[in-house]
Amino acid sequence: MSAQKNIAVVLSGCGVYDGAEIHESVFTLYAIEQLGYNYQIYAPDITQAQVINHTNGNQTNESRNVLIESARIARGNIKPLNELKCDDHSAIIFPGGFGVAKNLCSFAIDGSNCSVNKDVETVIKTFHKSNKPIGAMCISPALIVRVLNTGEVTIGDDTSTATAIVKMGGKHANTNHEQIVIDNINKLVSTPCYMLNATISQIANGTMNLVKAVIKLSN
Repeated sequence: MSAQKNIAVVLSGCGVYDGAEIHESVFTLYAIEQLGYNYQIYAPDITQAQVINHTNGNQTNESRNVLIESARIARGNIKPLNELKCDDHSAIIFPGGFGVAKNLCSFAIDGSNCSVNKDVETVIKTFHKSNKPIGAMCISPALIVRVLNTGEVTIGDDTSTATAIVKMGGKHANTNHEQIVIDNINKLVSTPCYMLNATISQIANGTMNLVKAVIKLSN
């Protein structure tokens, strides 16, 4: 597979409170296709940290798999994250959702001292070392900074998360709806999405802005 016009999208489950944020994920795929690129979806083949009842926010006594749950969004067209090859893609994008902070890393529990899934860490470092763009939405910028120990990003204007990003070696810029931050040195693009009290239209527009910037950096 040629890397030209192929973007990897990494999901963390299915559902805002325990997996990937569905609106952010779907709008990412939509924007990639609308801009003339292809996507391949990946997720780690691991057990979710939690399973949340999305009608009331309570944790349930269930066990679910991140790859299998992510396949719901991917309509089955998904691969395990450990099969992702950087050479096959021109960029990589991480939609948000609590699954990023619970399944891809432990930021939701451990903050700036969080651990990161090894496969997730490997792909982030590989894309960064290969000078290929990394897009990060919602809480995902915190994950990227944790792995790289650098990077100018945004998660909106949440003070505690911004402080953690700085503690992990990053730089934070406050942003509003639909805005993006581009770190040209590290080829990072970030946008706050649902880290702010956003509407679904604002999510769509912010995601499109991010994908446009990622594609521009990939060229």
